[in-house]
Amino acid sequence: MFWDFGIGGILFLLALLVVASFRILREYERGVVFMLGRFWKVKGPGLILVIPAIQQMVRVDLRTIVMDVPSQDVISRDNVSVKVNAVIYFRVLDPERAIIQVENFFEATSQLAQTTLRAVLGKHELDEMLAERDKLNLDIQKILDAQTDAWGIKVANVEIKHIDIDASMVRAIAQQAEAERARRAKVIHAEGELQAAEKLLEAAQMLAREPQAMQLRYLQTLGSIAGDKSSTIVFPVPMDLLSQFLDLAKKKTG
Repeated sequence: MFWDFGIGGILFLLALLVVASFRILREYERGVVFMLGRFWKVKGPGLILVIPAIQQMVRVDLRTIVMDVPSQDVISRDNVSVKVNAVIYFRVLDPERAIIQVENFFEATSQLAQTTLRAVLGKHELDEMLAERDKLNLDIQKILDAQTDAWGIKVANVEIKHIDIDASMVRAIAQQAEAERARRAKVIHAEGELQAAEKLLEAAQMLAREPQAMQLRYLQTLGSIAGDKSSTIVFPVPMDLLSQFLDLAKKKTG
């Protein structure tokens, strides 16, 4: 009877061992299998067999991971202190290297992203951080992708989320922007005055070359003033215009 119990117990243990040997990996998962401590192969997806005590498996998710980079204190090239945070999109391309080449690829990528963010932004001035964000995103992405390639990781995209500036610096930037707008307004006004002066000079030169045009302009001015009946205006008559009327009268009387 003891022999029967022993055989039954062994069979039961073997059945448990077989059931425990099966693993199910989803479509987006891979299993990095080690046999007696040495890398054997990458398995999945689907139903796979892992021999207990002899083989060990590490699951790796192949989906794109969205990582939030904590806010970093950055000093720009023009000595402005800002806080910058970002988000990184990456995924594992080679499960074998992601497990073997680095202890924790998620933590390693996060730390690398933080240092790279500070290093890249520190080379630029504040105006460049605010105006050329797309270019900075691309620069950070290229650096991260090159350094994580040895870990079998692909950094697909980097987006700078916020650039927080000190309140005193915000006021200084607002004053600078206001001064710039005032400068542009003065330049535009001066250019308008210059163009008007050039046109007036051309008109004066044209009237000086053509006395008849000057007389017509004189008469037009008289006509526009005569329409205003609110006041009495004494307007001098040019002698050259008066002499023409006198000459015309002399010819008629002669």
